[in-house]
Amino acid sequence: MNIENAKAQMRKGVLEYCIMAILGRKECYTNEIISELKEAKLIVVEGTLYPLLTRLKNAKLLTYRWEESKSGPPRKYYTLTEEGQSFLLELDKTWEDLQNAVLKTTKRLGS
Repeated sequence: MNIENAKAQMRKGVLEYCIMAILGRKECYTNEIISELKEAKLIVVEGTLYPLLTRLKNAKLLTYRWEESKSGPPRKYYTLTEEGQSFLLELDKTWEDLQNAVLKTTKRLGS
């Protein structure tokens, strides 16, 4: 088994949650989301992000608005809907439960 592939799969598994958490804090456009994810070492490219944002929008978990930019084309700013905020709270609880379960099952003897 390839370790890099395993790492990538683990990151993909939490990417949607991380995107929603970012948008739960503030309204963002794609480059801001990508910057936060890269800073957190969850490397992502636009080609990965756009399909996730579209899926979340189609599920009515987020919405967007266009804003003119002084330095280029208009920017699409994303924000969570009320339904998205509720969904994020559920994901927070699920993440906490999952973290506890993983820590419990991966604890090494003598740790």
